[in-house]
Amino acid sequence: MPKYLYADELHSFPRLRDSMFQDRAYQFKERLGWDVQLTSKGEEQDEYDALNPLYVIWETEAGEHAGSMRLMPTTGRCMVNEHFTDILGGGSIESPFIWESTRFCLSQKADRFTAPRLMLAAGEAMVRYGVEHCLGVFDARMIRIYRMIGASPDIIGECGKGKDYIGIGLWRLCDSARQTVSKIARVCPTESQVWFEQNRASLNAPENFSLAG
Repeated sequence: MPKYLYADELHSFPRLRDSMFQDRAYQFKERLGWDVQLTSKGEEQDEYDALNPLYVIWETEAGEHAGSMRLMPTTGRCMVNEHFTDILGGGSIESPFIWESTRFCLSQKADRFTAPRLMLAAGEAMVRYGVEHCLGVFDARMIRIYRMIGASPDIIGECGKGKDYIGIGLWRLCDSARQTVSKIARVCPTESQVWFEQNRASLNAPENFSLAG
């Protein structure tokens, strides 16, 4: 099942929190060789984790991390506008109807349904706030993963090839996309609505987290 948690709420779920940042360290630092910094505890965190983002985390029955992504509004600080504007031709993307998704991470414990169910859960959260598009930066390997889970983006910028490839994509959050991902995830679309309602039906964003509307 997914959990929807702001950064300042993670302390209430220490096992889930620690396993998420540890899995990020393994995926991004060890397996992919990204130039990311690790904490003294061997966890991967960056400057955006300090901005109280919203995390969508797929939790195992043991209360540990299986997969996650980080959501932030493009009306505030976000990775695309601060580090990748050159790929967009020098422009930026700022809209209350567009959120940025970063740090898509899958644990070694994840099964083949974790990725599409995680994508479905994140989409559910954004739809609830009137968000129309999701923005993301990705490398070449993610193109195949997005295709497998039925959620390929419209590429709005790209550079490099092979291991040096960087793409920027825009996903439209619509009913047809939800239906496609739901089918691959083997989840009824109405079930993802229940996930959100049971987990955070009264979700209130912090003052510094701008919502659409």
